[in-house]
Amino acid sequence: MPEDLILVQTDDFDITTLNAWLKSDDASAGAVVTFTGLVREHAETAMEQMFLEHYPGMTERALEGIVVQARIRWELANIAVIHRVGHLSLNENIVFVGVASAHRVNAFEAAQFIMDYLKKDAPFWKKEIGNAQETWVEQKETDLLAAKRW
Repeated sequence: MPEDLILVQTDDFDITTLNAWLKSDDASAGAVVTFTGLVREHAETAMEQMFLEHYPGMTERALEGIVVQARIRWELANIAVIHRVGHLSLNENIVFVGVASAHRVNAFEAAQFIMDYLKKDAPFWKKEIGNAQETWVEQKETDLLAAKRW
């Protein structure tokens, strides 16, 4: 029976452990696709740190809803969505999306779908901190457009 692992946490996650969890015990998964998002430098803002805020309970329900939609669209095995909140420094992990499936196309497409909808619909608020200033980041038009293709 496929499982979902959906967490919002301040602690870092271990990609190797999550990858091992994604593999099905009955060996029905022929593909595991993962994506790890990192805090990256923005030259224009001289960002040194990021602060991510969320609405507990609402955020987890939003992530669960996105995973349910992926399961409706594709035949999938285990799915993991881990998102960090709090203060994060450059090059730290922010998000992990992992999808196991019998077939690689399903795994690739479902992982992309989950990430696109996470960026569009999950209630996270991001503040970039650096160069003696703090700026709340607005949702990007490119993220909204990416989700429309599904």
